[in-house]
Amino acid sequence: MEPERERSGRTPKKGRKRRRVPNKVVGSAEAKRAGWDLEGRQPEAKKARLSTILFAENYEVTHDQLCDLLKYAVLGKSSVPKPSWCQLFHQNHLNNVVVFVLQGMSQLHFYRFYLEFGFFRKIFRHKFRLPPPSSDFLADIIGLRKKQTTGDLSRSMEESLPSASPKVSINLQNDPIIQKYGSKKVGLTRCLLTKEEMKTYHFPLQGFPDCENFVPTKCNGSVTDNSPLFGLDCEMCLTSKGRELTRISLVAEGGCCVMDELVKPDNKIVDYLTSFSGITKKILNPVTTKLKDVQRQLKALLPPNAVLVGHSLDLDLRALKMIHPYVIDTSLLYVREQGRRFKLRFLAKAILGKDIQCSDRLGHDATEDARTTLELAQYFLQYGPKKIAELNLEALASHQELHAAGQELRNTVEVVQQLNTSVLECLDSVGQKLLFLTQEADASELSSSKNCQTVKCFSNKEVFEQARVEIPLFPFSIVQFSFEPFPPNLTEEMNKRMKIKWTEMSTVYAGPFSKNCNLTALKRLFKSFGPIRSMTLVLETHQPHLCIQYEVLEAAQLAIESLDGILVEGTCVKVRRPVTELTLDCDVLVNELEQDSENREFKTFGSAQRALDIVKGKDWKLKGRHALTTRHLHAWLRGLPPESRRPPGLHVIPPPSEKEALQMLKVDHPKIAAWRWSRKIEKLYHSLGSGALCLILLPGTKSTHGSLSGLGLMGIKDEEENTTPNMCS
Repeated sequence: MEPERERSGRTPKKGRKRRRVPNKVVGSAEAKRAGWDLEGRQPEAKKARLSTILFAENYEVTHDQLCDLLKYAVLGKSSVPKPSWCQLFHQNHLNNVVVFVLQGMSQLHFYRFYLEFGFFRKIFRHKFRLPPPSSDFLADIIGLRKKQTTGDLSRSMEESLPSASPKVSINLQNDPIIQKYGSKKVGLTRCLLTKEEMKTYHFPLQGFPDCENFVPTKCNGSVTDNSPLFGLDCEMCLTSKGRELTRISLVAEGGCCVMDELVKPDNKIVDYLTSFSGITKKILNPVTTKLKDVQRQLKALLPPNAVLVGHSLDLDLRALKMIHPYVIDTSLLYVREQGRRFKLRFLAKAILGKDIQCSDRLGHDATEDARTTLELAQYFLQYGPKKIAELNLEALASHQELHAAGQELRNTVEVVQQLNTSVLECLDSVGQKLLFLTQEADASELSSSKNCQTVKCFSNKEVFEQARVEIPLFPFSIVQFSFEPFPPNLTEEMNKRMKIKWTEMSTVYAGPFSKNCNLTALKRLFKSFGPIRSMTLVLETHQPHLCIQYEVLEAAQLAIESLDGILVEGTCVKVRRPVTELTLDCDVLVNELEQDSENREFKTFGSAQRALDIVKGKDWKLKGRHALTTRHLHAWLRGLPPESRRPPGLHVIPPPSEKEALQMLKVDHPKIAAWRWSRKIEKLYHSLGSGALCLILLPGTKSTHGSLSGLGLMGIKDEEENTTPNMCS
């Protein structure tokens, strides 16, 4: 059912020279070429640039990984390893590095005050999540915390080696396996992970926000100690969207492989991870099997009471995008001290006496690994926890690790030195100093470190004024502004409001419709704009209306733009969002979301519009609009606790403290601070020279009441002038 409105599309101008782009997606190449005009372009000098092609949605970058990037920015590939999570091209063309730290702010601040942080979201394409900070965030990202001299390391390792014999007396009662399972043999059901354990170890579960599109195995039978076991192992590659499945192996109890399939990922592969997976481009090229095919096959193979066995099985199920309620994870079954896990290769040798994942082979054998996990589970059930405890696995593992470390000590000294080098030492090696601007009250190990020029100020304003003068004089600067973190009660309230706000913005009301309207046709019409979470018939009005909640904001916006004010079955309908205090600024927010740097696949807004006109002007009956929800924002919203849409008439009232602060327009209110300091950092950014690597870090917060993840944004000044933005930030 199509709305009664004529649609026209502009045709592209002829005669323009355009760069040929590989036609990876049918129908998209012509659209992309609309903005790739090379007419009159001259060769340009090399410039430093960033690529975050390895980013998955809402990718978390550890403090150590951030330190690796900063060290590489200082020294380049000749002296330190390349960062594993992003690529910095032409590092020698970087002019300086500037890190702005907004102490006390988090990811929640950024998205709660999204409109106020206008400069950040428009300039910086590369966004990443940071884990909650330790007691000294700056010492972590500079590398001061992990510093250890090679002499100390060598001495400690050498002293440990003689005492690393596995033949030591043990107290079985202290063994973590005995403490968890007791000393007597246990049945299969006792080895299953509970729902709470599955939640703790991030197994995909029904109803969780990050598992919305996962497929259940439909195994809902009654599990007993005689239920069938199946060993499962998957191999993955790295694509533009993160890790995706490339091979699955399923082994039945007798050791027979009942399923072994290669799988072609849906997205572009950026790394086959051959050293782990054994998969190469040549192996995968002729494969036509897709993820949905193996999902269907696995559902058909497994009986209702099947128990899946694997090693770190949560990763395999997430690669499969499937949910299964009955699992035994051998990395958790063979419990290790302090929550650590034994490697599958070690357990295979120590328990079963077999060698797997041998170094002379290319990658892992998924069938071999699946069979090994199955045999480990069967051994545990056959011999019981006491037999396992008597093997003294912890001592065996320690002995093996220390022996290997002793053999390779000479080779690892240089590597350890590189890994333990701080940013300050990297700067010192090239005769440079680090500038650190902060407030007097801020305590950090960095401020008293050698080779660091620390300037302490009495306020954020003074930090800003000093930054304008000092930053041009130093090759590496850290500028720290300090803010009061959200109180716990306000944090919880803001999380709820953010979830409700996005739900309401993705909801539309449409009508009126005639009382004998065709609901099936209407659902088909509204579904044509995007995936629908729910559609409800509203009968409180004189004529029927529909309430449609879309899964993505773009679908709701497209429905409004396409259907509002047109004739449907002879009736002029209105399509509007619900009007609440949370959607009053919706039009402004939608406009700003379109301008977010993460939504720039094309070089200019006009190029994107021309491509969109080409797609809509074809006979493909496609609908489209500019992107709104960035991948990073979408992933962050999915991670918030589920919140049902509030009933009509229920108003979310800001806590009194926030309301009073807004009325008084206090300069230290988070909303005012976000707007004010975004503007001030913008001034500092524009004063930087071309080729400056700039990072904005909102470290997150950590307290006894809970933790909030941080957010990082980064970019290189004037990088956009000679690079086409990628979509993977």
